[in-house]
Amino acid sequence: MSSSALEGQGARVLVVEDEPKIAALLRDYLQASGYRVRCHHSGIGAVEAALGWPAELVLLDVQLPGRDGFSLCRELRERSAIPVLLLTARIEEADRLQGFELGADDYVCKPFSPREVVVRVRALLRRVHSASASHENAELLLDDSCHAARWRGLTLPLTVVEYRLLAALSRRPGTVLTRAQLIDAAYDDHRVISERTIDSHLKNLRRKLEAAGADGERVEAVYGLGYRLRAGADSPSAEP
Repeated sequence: MSSSALEGQGARVLVVEDEPKIAALLRDYLQASGYRVRCHHSGIGAVEAALGWPAELVLLDVQLPGRDGFSLCRELRERSAIPVLLLTARIEEADRLQGFELGADDYVCKPFSPREVVVRVRALLRRVHSASASHENAELLLDDSCHAARWRGLTLPLTVVEYRLLAALSRRPGTVLTRAQLIDAAYDDHRVISERTIDSHLKNLRRKLEAAGADGERVEAVYGLGYRLRAGADSPSAEP
């Protein structure tokens, strides 16, 4: 794989910034470095803009009209594993820590050098692409830090329970896990769960895999025993 691919050049970067001059400056520097760039100037609709394109990295201003960047970062992290780099005039440590706790990957304080922003974008995308390059045959990507799963780059809209079931099966591909084992994997509070409930969650999981273009039967029911991730399915890769 070429060095430019590893650095994510050609990647789609969404700049969410309400000040037109700053947005244009970032767009120009990023485009000059080989990135494809779109700008969005409000907090309203920013998540939909990022997911609908879809962006491979989001440069997100914290102070936006309509909706602040912290709440946008939280929603992005709940719905996807897109890397987020926050831009802000807030320099207090508490604000920086809040951004990281909400799932931001990096943080740049205003005023900033646009060259520094490009370097940070390149470094962040390099981490993402390097992890993918080491697992080029992996179709399923799992990120335990935010319960995010992607199939061939497409985010799977899984519930927390569905994610935990998929992760448990993926850690032992080809191995049958009983319903009792899957209940233990899906619920950590020792509540009483019926086996039919697990069957229902797995039915939904298989439906969502199929909607993403995967073979739902990869999550295979083994009569009288339980479920397994069918042998021959590509092993998942861990997200950075």
